Amino acid sequence: MQQKGHILVVEPDDLILGLLERWLGEAGYTVVVEALSNLPAAVDDGGRPQLVIIDVPTPRSAGKTIESLQEAYASPILLLSARFRRGLGSSSDVARELGVAQILPKPFTRGELLAAVAASIDAQ
Repeated sequence: MQQKGHILVVEPDDLILGLLERWLGEAGYTVVVEALSNLPAAVDDGGRPQLVIIDVPTPRSAGKTIESLQEAYASPILLLSARFRRGLGSSSDVARELGVAQILPKPFTRGELLAAVAASIDAQ
């Protein structure tokens, strides 16, 4: 299978991280895992990641994190959030406000993840 590129993942939950690594790897992506405290991190091939996926407790309070990721990587950002479905409104509106490609509420399916990844990469 031809590799599609690097995706940088910042996810503190080991179970979700394992699923992300498996699903993205099966789809042909190289997954680079990093802790939030270690960002910005180098990507193995020295280039910028095609996408940064990061879990945030609440998307609206993640402004500084998003800003530093945008400065460090100049890559689209896909936010994951378990709290999003609980009253933050339309994901596309919030994503636009935050300057990210998309917000994917948890829990999500493999299909939802891969669709959000493709749309986020295509949006750049």
